[in-house]
Amino acid sequence: MIPTNNTVQRQEAIQKWEANADVKDYMTAVNPAMPKIDVVGYPATLHQSGPTKITPFDLSKVLKISTAATTPNLLANFVRICSGETLKTNVRSTSQMFYVISGAGHTKLETGTIEWKAGDLFTLPGLGDALHTVTEDTAFYWVTDAPLIEYLGVVPSENRFTPVLYTKEKLDLELEITKNRTEGSNRTGILLNNPNFPKTLTLTHTLWALYNALPAGVQQKAHRHNSVALDFCVAAGPDTYTLISPDIDDKGNLINPIKAMWEPGSAFVTPPGWWHSHHNDSDIDAIVLPIQDAGLIMNMQVLDFQYIK
Repeated sequence: MIPTNNTVQRQEAIQKWEANADVKDYMTAVNPAMPKIDVVGYPATLHQSGPTKITPFDLSKVLKISTAATTPNLLANFVRICSGETLKTNVRSTSQMFYVISGAGHTKLETGTIEWKAGDLFTLPGLGDALHTVTEDTAFYWVTDAPLIEYLGVVPSENRFTPVLYTKEKLDLELEITKNRTEGSNRTGILLNNPNFPKTLTLTHTLWALYNALPAGVQQKAHRHNSVALDFCVAAGPDTYTLISPDIDDKGNLINPIKAMWEPGSAFVTPPGWWHSHHNDSDIDAIVLPIQDAGLIMNMQVLDFQYIK
């Protein structure tokens, strides 16, 4: 039988729409090998000198993605702005977190101007420019969810929250209140919350932040969670560090851990699902600020926070 024009056209149409109709055997594809997320450190020297610049923690080659990223969902950066200069940031994201490592100045937005100083933290939604002007050499720790937006292939259409400022005074006061309330516990920290997100109790709808104290001489037993942690060291003495390992033994001790030192002004990546314990063998109280995509993962109900008691 000679195929008619209609038959040929139908076959061509089927071939067109079936071109990407691939299948995989369930048992060989149900748990695909994903790019490995390693423990990676970023020293304070990256923001302590030089010209005004943004230094992204770009692990996109390791993650096998086309856009700058530190984790599949987040991009962390050090930002340095020299005294008397300005820097404009504008990124396609839904959430931004700025922690002021050093310096002082203000950030001008369409909705107003935020005055800030060293030790303050502020959050911005994704839409609109932010013009940062400084009165002295300044450094930020800046984290956004831009890689998540790129992965989804979307453009944010509205801001989910208004800018929020957490001053150093408020952070330190609330941390001290919590330490007094939980005396005797070696897990002392405050979760930064925006009341617009009552289900997840997080910094934004995607970002999670903990202002976490590690008193002198304290060793905190291991814990784990399914979100990647971008840990920034706010303050620490010598011999303060985190031990990180994918496995623990039957006594809760980490097996062959990697040691990440806490250097004030530095940051490091803690992989998802890995056990990690914090240790302060110095005589100086320490503070670490982990930022995670746990707002998103909490909403998915898969954070799975576990800890050794």
